[in-house]
Amino acid sequence: MGRIKVEKPETSELQKMDITAWPIWEKEKSRFNWSYDVEETCYIIKGKAKVEADDGEVVEFGAGDLVTLPKGLNCVWDISDPIRKHYKFG
Repeated sequence: MGRIKVEKPETSELQKMDITAWPIWEKEKSRFNWSYDVEETCYIIKGKAKVEADDGEVVEFGAGDLVTLPKGLNCVWDISDPIRKHYKFG
């Protein structure tokens, strides 16, 4: 099992996490390198992306997914459909 976690949370879980209070990040179709010095949890509002980790793990996700990206992850983001997400670090 990989280090990147993708879940389909229930609405009640999202409400408990207060997802709508988290900041929003948006990005057009693109491909870029990224490194995580802290864990990120994000909820995908719309769009679709794939993350390719330097250890070979590849994870795809889109609208409705809750994604946890671990501290220490070095990866390439490949956004195939412009993305909009709530996020938090730590």
